[in-house]
Amino acid sequence: MASIAWWPTVALVMLASITDLRSRRIPNWLVLPFLGAGIVASAVGFGWSGFERSLGGIALAVVIMGGPVWLHGIGMGDLKLCAAVGAWIWPAQMVIALIAMGIAGGAMALAWAAFHGSVGESLDGVNELISGFRRREGPHYRRPTLGSPTALKLPYAPAIAIGAVFSFYSV
Repeated sequence: MASIAWWPTVALVMLASITDLRSRRIPNWLVLPFLGAGIVASAVGFGWSGFERSLGGIALAVVIMGGPVWLHGIGMGDLKLCAAVGAWIWPAQMVIALIAMGIAGGAMALAWAAFHGSVGESLDGVNELISGFRRREGPHYRRPTLGSPTALKLPYAPAIAIGAVFSFYSV
C-alpha cells in the first residue's frame, strides 16, 4: 500500500500542518474524508485483507494516541489525523510512524519550550501529565491541560507529518 498511499498521505499531513500552525486546529473536513478514502482504497485495492489492515492502522493510532488525548495532553484533531494516516499506511508502517512522530514531537517540544524560555516549567508539566493519576494537595491546584490558559501549546500536526513521511522511507 505504501506506493499508493505516498501522495495522499503527504498532501494530507502538509495541509494539516499548515492549518495547525495557523489556527491550532485540525478540521474534521480535512481528516475524516481522508480516513474514509483510506479504508475504501485499501478495500478496493486489496480486498478484505486491505480493509482489515486499514482498520488495524486506525485502531493502532487510536490506542496509542488515545492516552494523551484522555489526559488532555494533545487534541482530538491530532488523534483523528493519526487515525486517517493509519487508514492508509496500515499497522506495521504506523508503528514506525508513531515512533518517529514521538521523537520528532519531543524534539519540537523541547525547542518550543526553549524558544519561549520555559523548559523547566514544561518538563514539570510533562511530569504532571504522566503522573496525572496522583492526587495533588491544595484547594487551588489544577492539573495542566491543553485548556489551561497558561499552557504552552505546540501544534503537533508537523510532528505527525514527520513521522508519517519518515515511515515511507523505512519500509
